[in-house]
Amino acid sequence: MSDKSKIEWTDATWNPVRGCTKISPGCLHCYAETFAERWRGIPGHPFEHGFDLRLVPEKLGDPLRWGTSRMIFVNSMSDLFHKDVPDEYIIKVARVMAAANWHTYQVLTKRADRLAALLKGKLKFAAGLPHIWWGVSVENKQHGLPRIDLLRSAPAAVRFLSIEPLLEDLGAFSLDGISWAIVGGESGPGARPMDAGWVHNIRRQCKRAKVAFFFKQWGGVRKSETGRELDGKTYSEFPARNPIEAPSLADRRRLETDLAVA
Repeated sequence: MSDKSKIEWTDATWNPVRGCTKISPGCLHCYAETFAERWRGIPGHPFEHGFDLRLVPEKLGDPLRWGTSRMIFVNSMSDLFHKDVPDEYIIKVARVMAAANWHTYQVLTKRADRLAALLKGKLKFAAGLPHIWWGVSVENKQHGLPRIDLLRSAPAAVRFLSIEPLLEDLGAFSLDGISWAIVGGESGPGARPMDAGWVHNIRRQCKRAKVAFFFKQWGGVRKSETGRELDGKTYSEFPARNPIEAPSLADRRRLETDLAVA
């Protein structure tokens, strides 16, 4: 777990799974893959196997050990709902999130069909918890908009969209049942450009639907230079949170034992 994430819309990251595989155009220039592959073959490094998908059970208990409330991006270096992650393991991750309720969790996936199915079934116990936010990635109309419909079909207290990298104008789409939208352009070598009109379209729809709007970045090869202002303003809106005080260290250790993640 990293408690000082550079991702603008979270405080920390937690990766009980590492690695992934590409499934849509938004994956083309995957930052996580680029980072992980730098370390392939380095013995003892967390990514000595590069971006090959691996379960990391020794990381399951990390949120229970963290006594300060944080927003936690779950699997910043993977996708919890990848087909090769067993249902039973996903349930273990969700049980930790449910128990460590002094944190707020941001769970993001491109596998919206599996997310929806599990939230209606084996993950129903966690679906409606207000401190667990369930989200899908949206990069274009063809792949992204159907994910929104799948997310909306599932029970959840907080649903969100990560519209990044935004690759085209999404046109008019429904934000019913959505609490939060993050928008951003692609960054790094080979970054595909994002048109300002595409962003304005989403911002207008969020304003009408009263959906919290977070503009992450314009992106490009040098994202630090293009920044994250939209029309001279920085948008950093979030859904409402109700942080809970963390239990004592002794109680947190008991939770680790009860959940068998110590």
